[in-house]
Amino acid sequence: MQYEPSHFLLFKPFEDFLLSVKLWHLCDPALEQPSSPELTLRPGQGRLELVHFHPTSSGLLAIGTAKSPLIWDTGRQDSPLAVLEQHSDQLQSLSWKQDGSLLASSCRMRGREVRLWDSRKLSSSVSTVSLGTSNGLPPSFSSTLALFSPLNLITVVSHCITDASTRGVAMVPKLALDVMSCEVMRVLQLTDSCIVPISYHVPRKNSGQEFHDDLYPDTAGTTPAMSAEEWWQGGNKQVMVLYPQQVYSAFVLSRGCSTSSSPLSTPSSSAVPSRSPSSTSGLSSGFLPSPSPSQSVKAIQNLLGPTSKFRHIQGAVMHRDTHITNIRGLNLTTPGECDGFCVNSQRVAVPLSISGGQIAIFERSQPGRQPDTALPTIQNSVNVADFSWDPFDTHRLAVAGDDAKIRVWQVPKGGLKETLTEPELILQGHTEKIYSIKFHPLASGLLVSSSYDLTVRLWNLESEEEVKVLKGHQDQVFAMAWSPDGKLLATVCKDGKVRIYDPRKSTTPVQEGPGPEGPRGARIVWVCEGKYLLVSGFDSRSERGLYLYSADSLSSGAIANAQVGVSPSTLIPFYDHDTSVVILTGKGDTRVHIYELVPEEPYFVECSSFNSPEPHKGLAFLPKTECNVRDVEIAVGLMLTKTTIEPVAFRVPRVKKEFFQDDVYTDTAVWWEPALTASAWLSGSNGQHRKISLKPKDMTPVSEAPKEAPVRKYLPSSVYLEEKTDEQKKEELLSAMVAKLGNMDDPLPQESFEGVDEDEWVSECIFLLSAVRY
Repeated sequence: MQYEPSHFLLFKPFEDFLLSVKLWHLCDPALEQPSSPELTLRPGQGRLELVHFHPTSSGLLAIGTAKSPLIWDTGRQDSPLAVLEQHSDQLQSLSWKQDGSLLASSCRMRGREVRLWDSRKLSSSVSTVSLGTSNGLPPSFSSTLALFSPLNLITVVSHCITDASTRGVAMVPKLALDVMSCEVMRVLQLTDSCIVPISYHVPRKNSGQEFHDDLYPDTAGTTPAMSAEEWWQGGNKQVMVLYPQQVYSAFVLSRGCSTSSSPLSTPSSSAVPSRSPSSTSGLSSGFLPSPSPSQSVKAIQNLLGPTSKFRHIQGAVMHRDTHITNIRGLNLTTPGECDGFCVNSQRVAVPLSISGGQIAIFERSQPGRQPDTALPTIQNSVNVADFSWDPFDTHRLAVAGDDAKIRVWQVPKGGLKETLTEPELILQGHTEKIYSIKFHPLASGLLVSSSYDLTVRLWNLESEEEVKVLKGHQDQVFAMAWSPDGKLLATVCKDGKVRIYDPRKSTTPVQEGPGPEGPRGARIVWVCEGKYLLVSGFDSRSERGLYLYSADSLSSGAIANAQVGVSPSTLIPFYDHDTSVVILTGKGDTRVHIYELVPEEPYFVECSSFNSPEPHKGLAFLPKTECNVRDVEIAVGLMLTKTTIEPVAFRVPRVKKEFFQDDVYTDTAVWWEPALTASAWLSGSNGQHRKISLKPKDMTPVSEAPKEAPVRKYLPSSVYLEEKTDEQKKEELLSAMVAKLGNMDDPLPQESFEGVDEDEWVSECIFLLSAVRY
């Protein structure tokens, strides 16, 4: 119905004839629907074929009998307002003029065709397009839907071949369209078994980001201009017009206010609430109030699904001049708990397959091809299980070995010039092989390690001693992670548990909950300002997945998860606290997965992924200060392959790169400087990193960029829909050919050439004959 979306009409079947029209009032879908109609109309003139509501008046209905149109006021059930002239054949279509002043009707035609008529001259049609035949069936039973434009009389603009035969077609109201994706029309196709929405979009470059008002001319509002009685008495009031911006506002409000989805809804559409004056405030004038910015953002998110400013993030390998190449003897069999290699802002540590647990150190300031001769290395004397750079000292490297010892090495300034054989210190305490080691994010000289002896131990490098032993694990500890504030330590274990420790208060876990079911490995990291824990692991079918836990209620289990396919390697996460973007990949993978994490549903917002040309052996990331903000880089990592180390930049595509993108770059923590000492932390003190801005002095924030006047970027849609006639095409083709050939009266180029004297010509011929003879 035109102004009451909760009303619909139903023909009453009786002895294979349709003799009455019933009007039903539909309730909220959650409530029980009415069992009887609101009113029943019985024209008593035989079979009923068509119904059509008036475009400007409420309760005014045109009903088509076998050969005569009737006009009926639904407020008067006794008799119609008018019975119009009878047609010579079966009535097939009714249509009101847009202003409601005229009613057009048409009879059965033998061929399938579309005709355009001038209401001022109805003796013959202005233009006709034949649709051919379809096995003798009428157009409504076709499997092809055609879209026409009357701008150049009748021109076929587009057609859609559907999967099933069409039993009926209805157009969705303009205000229900997805205007942000440039949807200009949507029809519902009735088939034998279902209702299929078919959407028509105009392709635009910034579809989904900008509202293209040139596609949406003024459209009629949703409040009736008058009653049926007023129209019958000669009234000609018109429905209030909604301008393009109001159409956009109506779209935002309808999407944001809808609380339930129709069974016909697609992921980009939802049910449109009733806009009757009695149920919606502020609409009596026919205009919709503009939504607040927060409402608009929320409504667009509800409509388009989860969106992210990092959705189209692009990963790219940097120029070859920055690569470290010709690396020989790389160890490709590091334990699953090890990340494969580790980096800091100045140097890279790579394990070698040479006996004695040797580690090569490469200076980032000296890229290029490495010599074929042997390099100076760190000789750890035993196989390397895990290793990590001190975040506050770019020269200190901690290495865990198979012999249950942790060796701390000091790399000389300028890099290795000779092989190191003596560590700075050795930490002993574990009784079996060590799994992994992690430095504290805030306190200098504080290290944590996990071992096959099922303990997690804290070490004070200042005093060179063990300070805490954490217990409670029943099997291998896959991974550990410090909270951003440095107060808590989280672990994920092979026994299927995720645990949180407060090492300064207790040696047993303060929280415990179910972890990933798969026993193949896992990683853990704190996300969303330390409110959640992200675990990458395997399910019972050995499929890789991401699991998000609330740090306040581990026992409740994962609140969200995302499957990331099947692969034998564990996903190693890198989390950027500034953007809440997590970048994950496994050793031996070619694909790097990227997600933005949000602290509400849907939690995981998938972004574009990066694919490396060949399988990589690891991916480690540099400090945020290594990012080039002029290219909108949010992360820079080093990718380890069989023989090279290649920098990879992850960039956010932006148009105005001359401005500093302050919506992407918040103040970043200076995590490479300690906030307190190990002794201070162990005594109960807490600290936090200072923050700095990444904005260069010569760049202006994009939020302060001068506002540009809106410019129409595209021609009106009518220009694209126009099609030239055959005569115009012929004329243009002839003009182009004439221009190409030029003027026939112009002299030919060879006419301007000069000839040679006859004597000179004879001499040249004699010379050539002599040359041929000899």
